[in-house]
Amino acid sequence: MGQIITQVDAFTNTLFAGNPAAVCVLPTPQDERWMQNVAQEMNLSETAFLVRQDDGFNLRWFTPTVEVPLCGHATLASAHVLWSEGHLSPDEVARFYTKSGVLIAKLQGKWIELDFPVNHSQATIAPPELKVALGVPYKSVLQNSLGYLVELESEDLVRQMQPNFQLLKTLPVSDVIVTSLTQSDSQYDFVSRFFAPGVGIDEDPVTGAAHCCLAAFWRDRLHKNEFLAYQASSRGGVVKVRYTGGDRVFLGGQALTVMRGELFTG
Repeated sequence: MGQIITQVDAFTNTLFAGNPAAVCVLPTPQDERWMQNVAQEMNLSETAFLVRQDDGFNLRWFTPTVEVPLCGHATLASAHVLWSEGHLSPDEVARFYTKSGVLIAKLQGKWIELDFPVNHSQATIAPPELKVALGVPYKSVLQNSLGYLVELESEDLVRQMQPNFQLLKTLPVSDVIVTSLTQSDSQYDFVSRFFAPGVGIDEDPVTGAAHCCLAAFWRDRLHKNEFLAYQASSRGGVVKVRYTGGDRVFLGGQALTVMRGELFTG
């Protein structure tokens, strides 16, 4: 029998929305080149690989082109698979050992809460080419380990902008979160989009790692600790954000299995 692989839509409760990720729960560790080839074959923004260890799972994430140090939606998808396919009972915590440290996921009704490291942003002077590449005016630009965090004037600008990805790719920092407050009648506190041509993804549908940055950014500006956020990609997705200060942020999302198949390995 080949390797079981499951595709999950994360940060949504609607099929064919949110951010799709593939998840492989491996019986034994696999070669890095093999994992990268599988991720390229799946051609999703992320493919997650898990191997059980004593009190949790080793977890690695691959885009079609590179391994990344942190991925929120593929962690959410991984936790969903562990519970839905019987690797963990619903009352057990999912503990992941990753290149970003130990990450925790808990099942809370229909939602999964992720315990992630917060990512603070600092003021920076962006190159003038950034504004040209984004094609919109902006209020402020900060930088963090993920890339630039750019605040726009309005929700409409976030939703309607069409970046020049080829130009964006040429910048020293090519990955960009754009965000703004929502309109006053919205159920959401803020919206965002995430462009990541530097890791082979022009636009990521819904990005947990970006919300690790947005949590601290909007807490500083809105002076509140809990948010309901919407990532306004073409697929769209909803993220609950809770950040009270310190070095951890809590992200909530829902997930649905889309398909489950067998990967032939030889």
